[in-house]
Amino acid sequence: DVFQSHEEDDRKVRRREKNRVAAQRSRKKQTQKADKLHEEYESLEQENTSLKREIGKLTDEMKHLTEVLKDHEKICPLLHCTMNFVAIPRPDALASCLPR
Repeated sequence: DVFQSHEEDDRKVRRREKNRVAAQRSRKKQTQKADKLHEEYESLEQENTSLKREIGKLTDEMKHLTEVLKDHEKICPLLHCTMNFVAIPRPDALASCLPR
């Protein structure tokens, strides 16, 4: 009976060790997964910040260009009479719209 008891103890020890190693592997795998997700999250946050900055710049540029267009429309003879542009544009009307 002593031999059988010793054999059972050995099996328990081996089973505990096997479970301990499996649990350790599982924790390591979970940690790696969490680290990878965190890195992806950080990367997406940086990209998001960059895109928001770019959207802000483009919005400012659009506002500026809209103002420039409004100012130009007030003085552009081609826009006052679209037939000038559709038919045969007059060189003097066209020249006044071109940058100097």
